[in-house]
Amino acid sequence: MTAVNRLVSAGFDLLLRPLEPLPVLVSLTVVSLLTAVLVLVIFRASSNQVAIAAVKRQIHAGFFEIRLLNDDLRAMLVAVRDILRHNATYLRLSLVPLLLTAIPVLVIVLQLECRFGYHGAAPGRPVLVTAELKSRDLSPPPATISGSGLRADTATAVWFPALHEAVWRVVPNAPGDYSMEVRIGGEVYAKTLHVSTGLGRSSPLRPSPRLGDQILHPCEPPLPEDAPLAAIRVAYPVRELDVFGWHLHWTVVYFLESIVFALLLRTPMRVHV
Repeated sequence: MTAVNRLVSAGFDLLLRPLEPLPVLVSLTVVSLLTAVLVLVIFRASSNQVAIAAVKRQIHAGFFEIRLLNDDLRAMLVAVRDILRHNATYLRLSLVPLLLTAIPVLVIVLQLECRFGYHGAAPGRPVLVTAELKSRDLSPPPATISGSGLRADTATAVWFPALHEAVWRVVPNAPGDYSMEVRIGGEVYAKTLHVSTGLGRSSPLRPSPRLGDQILHPCEPPLPEDAPLAAIRVAYPVRELDVFGWHLHWTVVYFLESIVFALLLRTPMRVHV
């Protein structure tokens, strides 16, 4: 899983690099457009387009029949029955294509979360870095953090025994991508730190090697299996997009735009959805 995540993350870095100079909302709109095209291509390739087109015509015919025979209760009930039957056929024909499109969309969303979901750290302003230890021993091991271009406000970590967490306030000097080194009990574990006001890979968590953690947090390699740490977290600010005065989470904008683009493109791309 680690190798797959590394490859996919590198691919997204390459694809999104041309969008980094653009405003974040514009970049997300471009990504939504590309997602809509991808979904339509997969849906067309994996579905029986002839059968879907036919069953949609039958559903439309049923609605016309209801309008024409609205004074004949028996005929209307028969039309409603036929519409429900055709709808069941339509759902059956669409189920597999929808499942096949859901897989790449999930991969895309998880990759975009660490790029659109958070603001990067701000130069000259502190950001909290937390190391969560696996052991529940109340006596913490020595814990320090360092990195070129970074400084910690305190020489040693602030220790929270109840949470079993070591916390630092780290201050980056300038924009860029940094690698922090967390030293726990003589071992060193790296964690990325993105410092920028624009688009970039702001991974909030270096996860444990558990499969579920790697799937949900694919933008950074997991910690080693024998590491004393369960996770290393960076408290990036959550990003909200300003859309005509509405402050929306990026996923709301992304899915709405993707749906609109898919509806606009389905006719030019000759896809029956």
